[in-house]
Amino acid sequence: MRAPQGKLLGLKPSELEKLRKTYRRRSLPEEVVSAGLAQHLVEFSRLSSRQVGVLLSRKGEVEWVAVGDAHGIELPDIGRMRAGSHRLRGLRWVHTHLKGEPLSQDDLTDLALLRLDMVVALAMGAQGQLERLFLGHLVAPREESPAEEALWQTHTFPLSKQPNAQALVQALEEEFGRLSQQRQGNKERALLVSVQVGSSRQEAKERLSELEALAKTAGVEVAGTLVQMRKAHEAKTLLGKGKLAQLNLLAMQKMAEVAIVDPNLSPSQAHHIAKATSLNVIDRTQLILDIFAQRAQSAEGKLQVELAQLKYLLPRLSQSDTSFSRLAGGIGTRGPGETKLEVDRRRIRERISQLERGIESILKSRKTRRMLRQKRELPLISIVGYTNAGKSTLLNALTHASALAEDKLFATLEPLSRRLRFPKEREVIISDTVGFIRDLPKGLLAAFRATLEELHSADLLLHLIDASDAAAEKHLKAVDIILEELALLDKPRLLVWNKADKAGFAAAQPLCLSYGGVTISAHTGEGLEALLQEVAQQLFLKTACPKK
Repeated sequence: MRAPQGKLLGLKPSELEKLRKTYRRRSLPEEVVSAGLAQHLVEFSRLSSRQVGVLLSRKGEVEWVAVGDAHGIELPDIGRMRAGSHRLRGLRWVHTHLKGEPLSQDDLTDLALLRLDMVVALAMGAQGQLERLFLGHLVAPREESPAEEALWQTHTFPLSKQPNAQALVQALEEEFGRLSQQRQGNKERALLVSVQVGSSRQEAKERLSELEALAKTAGVEVAGTLVQMRKAHEAKTLLGKGKLAQLNLLAMQKMAEVAIVDPNLSPSQAHHIAKATSLNVIDRTQLILDIFAQRAQSAEGKLQVELAQLKYLLPRLSQSDTSFSRLAGGIGTRGPGETKLEVDRRRIRERISQLERGIESILKSRKTRRMLRQKRELPLISIVGYTNAGKSTLLNALTHASALAEDKLFATLEPLSRRLRFPKEREVIISDTVGFIRDLPKGLLAAFRATLEELHSADLLLHLIDASDAAAEKHLKAVDIILEELALLDKPRLLVWNKADKAGFAAAQPLCLSYGGVTISAHTGEGLEALLQEVAQQLFLKTACPKK
């Protein structure tokens, strides 16, 4: 039993003695609050003109006592994180309201964030007498709860007609437990959080749609979304204080375990959001790395993905666990050797060096193969473009290959090369590459340099764009930015406007006329003959490439 300190609260000795009496006023398990305890709380509030409250266990025992002022009261620090994803905390909060007002929004928010069994307000009349009880409790969410559905229910009743608290809590636990069992074995449920600075609503919508596609590709179930438009990011948590509280409530309502945030977070921001919400917080880069880890099949691909993941993890290591903190210096603390944090960092750096040596070996091997190909004078065509633009589908259509082609982001991670025969016994090598995406993590570009190195030796880049996508022009510019970072903008390039069957050739034609290139449908094969003719001209007749 934790008692408040009278000196800290500024209470008179007589007031503190009356408050101490409440500790001996125990409620029965089936009572919301006993008549004796309720009357003592009300009497103390009347005499001190303060709100006072107690946290009761399910046995009816007083666990904590708190005293506020005439206008409000703060709960004791029992930990702001939730007790569990689908369980109640086992405590109910009973406190007084001096002016007979019902449960406040703060009361109900605490109920949800702390997953209390219930929250109760003892409403006092003008003469300081107990008039009625206001009770609030959580409700189990339905399978597809709308965003505006309340998380709680409230009831009003006199002290003499209070419900059976034990039966009410048991029914709630059974309902939450049933939902928990339904969720077992299902995908992780995530909330998508998009914080945009200086962007239009349309651009924010496009980024959120792309984040949702990434989440689904990673095998995550999207439980809900939260968007905030700001003039500047909150330095500590990225989100504003109000939106952070809204994220907490939405996570409760949707029974989500993960928050996926766009844009990328600093290690400190991820740490503070996780601490405030008890959610597993990842950013866009971490989500992309997870997708790459799932897609990597070859030893080379796994090597490159691991390198990118370790480079991402290294600066975030100190935020992952407080047990990694350094030992203080000074007499008596010298000589214990490396701390756990330093050991982990050293091991990661050693592994990064080992992986980089492995990638250097891959680069040498690829260089040898390129030299052999150059001796045979076989031109190389590389297909580049935004993820899910249809690169693998085009490779399959041109070479009758069997590369994996799915309507997902980053469906193909491993590069694939095939021979393509032209008239007059001419042959070229055509290769697919990993898809690009806006704000592509720098670590991925560095880790996949062995794969992207092939682009530098290409004789022609086929820049594939999804003509049916409303953001096609933005995707074109995003790929241009990445090609510029790779010093490939001067490479001969042919724009190929794909998926014209979805957009309609008439609708895709203005894009082709504005930017140049060829309009095709890799899925139906329409336009492929014109594409091959244009490629033959540029490779064998050295005709200048159409550029933007």
